[in-house]
Amino acid sequence: MIHFVMENLSTIIISILLLVVVLLIIRKMRNDKKGGKSSCGCGCGCGGCASAGMCHPEKQKK
Repeated sequence: MIHFVMENLSTIIISILLLVVVLLIIRKMRNDKKGGKSSCGCGCGCGGCASAGMCHPEKQKK
């Protein structure tokens, strides 16, 4: 087992780092969604967007 770990140490370290980055991205996305930030991905406001009703139907009803 130790032999396998020593031979693949660089791959293991890179995999762990990538996993941490992915988990941090997921955490940020969850926090943004809980905070009410837009999740549409365009990065602009929805005021003049023709598809605003599809992205945020609950806001249109208010």
